[in-house]
Amino acid sequence: MAKVSEGFYKEKGSKFLAFAVPCKTEDEAKSYLAGWRKEHYQACHVCYAFRFGSDKKKFRSSDDGEPSNSAGPPILGQIQSFDLTNILIAVVRYYGGTNLGVGGLIQAYRSSAKEALENAEIIELEDLLILELTFGYDQMPAVMSAIKSLQLTVTEQQFELSCRIVCEVPVSNSQALDKLSDLENVKLIQHGIKE
Repeated sequence: MAKVSEGFYKEKGSKFLAFAVPCKTEDEAKSYLAGWRKEHYQACHVCYAFRFGSDKKKFRSSDDGEPSNSAGPPILGQIQSFDLTNILIAVVRYYGGTNLGVGGLIQAYRSSAKEALENAEIIELEDLLILELTFGYDQMPAVMSAIKSLQLTVTEQQFELSCRIVCEVPVSNSQALDKLSDLENVKLIQHGIKE
């Protein structure tokens, strides 16, 4: 997602305001949630779900006082059905005076979260492998030529008698790994996937 997107659902006087935001950590999620709770201090519930990581294995949902599994899981279900990660969705509920029942709550939280995702600009990003190259100063022209021809992003560099460059390579770019591995007198270390 590029930025915050919103969704809205109204049922029997209750209003459900959904906010979907790009997010990568629990601390970041807590900060967003605290902001929404402060901004919507008259709301009775701020329910949410998030999912992080390229493997999509870190996730959580919260009903925030609503009946068990009536709010958080339906929100998480929308994240899963859109197959998204690194996202937080919160739904702020203003109570309208009429109980909706568990089925009504599930429908309301699911619908508002879905609308927020339908309004979002979703960005697909490929996982990046972090590579570190160490080499002698005399190898600089060959290394820089390879980096330029492969259009790699350099994130760190240090040029002295012993040089060091850290760059990011899309995981699908096996050609880059082969080409960098073939450079003479250059030590290549893979540091794993960028989080």
